[in-house]
Amino acid sequence: MKYLRRSDERGSADHGWLQAKHTFSFGSYHDPDHMGFRVLRVMNEDRVAPGKGFDTHPHRNMEIITYVLEGRLAHKDSMGNGSEIKAGEFQRMSAGRGVTHSEFNPSETESLHLYQIWLLPEAQNLPSSYDQKAFPDQTVGEPRLVVSRTGEQGSLVVNQDVRLYSLLLSTDSSLEMSIEIERSLWVQCVRGTSSVMGVALSAGDGLAVSEERLCSIRGNAEAELLVFDLP
Repeated sequence: MKYLRRSDERGSADHGWLQAKHTFSFGSYHDPDHMGFRVLRVMNEDRVAPGKGFDTHPHRNMEIITYVLEGRLAHKDSMGNGSEIKAGEFQRMSAGRGVTHSEFNPSETESLHLYQIWLLPEAQNLPSSYDQKAFPDQTVGEPRLVVSRTGEQGSLVVNQDVRLYSLLLSTDSSLEMSIEIERSLWVQCVRGTSSVMGVALSAGDGLAVSEERLCSIRGNAEAELLVFDLP
């Protein structure tokens, strides 16, 4: 079973300094038919103007993953972390029993383009924690595990039985990913064009794959996918 969420069907918000696209309901965008998929609750694509960002605000009981596609993200939080996440890096913050943080584009000239993803945690009020990492050892056509519950293959650790893969594709890329019983995939195309289960995807498109044992993926051109293996 497949469910397609096209880029131009997403919710949107124009705050001047922030241009946001919401795959699922978020903030002032509410659609009862799009409240998330399995434990995947938020999939936001944000573009932040130079020198702008989010003032200090709270989170709790959410696993938050940020992936920077272009530019830099300056992060500060109540756990004492202060860092910059550069293009190609992933950030993981377990909000747990509560954390406050701010996020800004520190550049005065370059825009910031990122995805922010929220996962429901496997338990409430866990200790808050933070980590970030780059994965420069990716091979085109081979999924690279970047987030997992166990931290295997050097992936970032989240408090949920989720495996997130980064997948780079070329026009010659073709592969199949296995899907375990009672699990599903969400495939988010973040760059380029590809074909997943015979469905053409462009940047911003998302595809849910359920009740299948294999997911076929092909590159139509250079592309980048985020593949979520979900309980």
